[in-house]
Order: sequence, then structure tokens, then C-alpha cells
Amino acid sequence: MTKKKKTAQESFTTMTEMVFPNDTNGLNGLMGGRLLYWMDIVAAIAAQKHASSYVVTASVDNVSFSHPIKIGNVVTLKAKVTRAFNTSMEVHIEVQAEDVPSGQVVESHRAFFTMVAVNLRGQKTKVAELVPESEDQQQLFAGALRRRQLRLVLAGRMKPDEANELRSIFDISDPSKE
Repeated sequence: MTKKKKTAQESFTTMTEMVFPNDTNGLNGLMGGRLLYWMDIVAAIAAQKHASSYVVTASVDNVSFSHPIKIGNVVTLKAKVTRAFNTSMEVHIEVQAEDVPSGQVVESHRAFFTMVAVNLRGQKTKVAELVPESEDQQQLFAGALRRRQLRLVLAGRMKPDEANELRSIFDISDPSKE
């Protein structure tokens, strides 16, 4: 049975990879697809820890490619659930690249993945509520509802006027106040 409430720390996952020649493009940089593959794995592990079940990837958004990762770099991916909804969870991933010989570490990428908990038959299953603890976790938790509504609007699964958290972004008036 799933716990009723969990913290982000309970889902925290760290994964480390080294960039080898078969992971790179013609410029000896890590291929974006390989990085997304690693991000999907670390997001799935974090979500499974939170959900205590299997998970599938529902969406990937806001992947920021801010710094190239080179051959030979050690890549550290850190993931944690930022908010749990009914059956889905938002997972925040941070990626660091380290040139071990020089000791230089750069924050290279960030992303939000949405994962959905499923049982062995592939049917959606409920997840535990997430309780944010730190100020950073509370900010990610608060923003998760806006990001979720934006994903749903962009996917055509929610009408913009139903996205209460996005009213100020879209300058949508509240129909109940008209």
C-alpha cells in the first residue's frame, strides 16, 4: 500500500555517467538524445521511489541546454519529485558536467519530466501526496501546478480559460466575476 504522504527527499536520485566516444556527435560533444535518455532514466527512478510502482513518461518540457558536455566529462544527474497529482508526478532534473582532471564543474542542463504511475497491467494508479519541506521545494511545488496547467493547455487537454493558475500569464478574466 502506498504511503499517504512523502517528501521530495524520499524520491531524490543521483545518477552518474561518463561521456564516451559512442555518446558524442562530430564535435565530440554529448548527443542531446543520449542526455535525454539518461534524464528519462533518472526521472523514472525518482518517480518510482515516490509512487512505489512502475512509471511511464508522459511529457518532457523545459529542457534547457545551457552548456555543452564534452567527451570524457563525468555527468551527474539529480532528480526529485516536485509535486504529485492524482496519478502523475512532476520530476525536476538538474545536470552537472565535470572535467575531472581540471576539477571544473558546470551546471549544464535542467528539465521537468511528467511521469505517470501504472500497475503491471499498464493502468494508472494513485500516488502519494508530496509534502515540500525546504523553501526551494516549496517554490518548485507551487510552480508545478502552473507548469502542469500550461502543459495541458498546450496539449489541448485543457482550455485556457479553465487554467486558473495561468490567468495572469494569458490575461484571461475569470468568467465567474463577469
